[in-house]
Amino acid sequence: MLLAIDAGNTNVVFALFEGKDIRARWRIATDGRRTGDEYATWLVQLLAIEGIERSAITRIIFGSVVPRANHNITVLAQKYFGIEPMVAGDGAAAWDFDIDVEQPNTLGADRALNCIAAHELVGGDMIVVDFGTATKFEAVDFNGAYKGGIIAPGINLSLDALVGNTAKLPRIAIRAPETASVIGRNTEDQMLIGVFWGYVAMMEGLIARMKAEIGRPVKVVATGGLAILFDEKTDIFDVVDADLTIRGLQILADRAGAR
Repeated sequence: MLLAIDAGNTNVVFALFEGKDIRARWRIATDGRRTGDEYATWLVQLLAIEGIERSAITRIIFGSVVPRANHNITVLAQKYFGIEPMVAGDGAAAWDFDIDVEQPNTLGADRALNCIAAHELVGGDMIVVDFGTATKFEAVDFNGAYKGGIIAPGINLSLDALVGNTAKLPRIAIRAPETASVIGRNTEDQMLIGVFWGYVAMMEGLIARMKAEIGRPVKVVATGGLAILFDEKTDIFDVVDADLTIRGLQILADRAGAR
């Protein structure tokens, strides 16, 4: 089995693959101080609950946008599984597609993995949208080359800024408004309308501008925890896959093994 680990700014996601199928997945809050021993204590218990022996894991790959987590994930792999992990973007798992931007070495692992997975699973010219701590829009051409993109504040960051910089506005949960009306009748509804429909308008506007600039038919692929929520209220997405980044790790690991 392959253990794929995606260390993001908010969560670290662990997924166990049997071939191309996800057997199990777990997530833990990102903390750069979390040691390899702490990861192991948590993960080994979860494996036991699923009835999976540690020895069943024969390969480990991880991608990370949190440099402080890299050493501890490596310790987890080496000390508790006896495996030298593959690191997305490095060595045998180096990126195998064209990164056609001014500073290719600054492309985050999560963004690169999304490009790999979307090209493999969908193909053609694409815009890949990832709803994370930040919301990223990636332009990927029909050859799988990364042509550039957009980074916008994630919707929760936008809400944190709104609440954190005002004295009387309450904390609200992100959800779809109950009606299509954009004229709120109370403070909480007005905030939800502003945050939710404002975010939808931002996405629709940016994607329309990207499509116009690309100038060819484009598929829009969405991933991240909020992709399904937004997909219910807009028709801009052609494909929604919440596991796109993790699938990118699996694809990259298989390619690394074939080199």
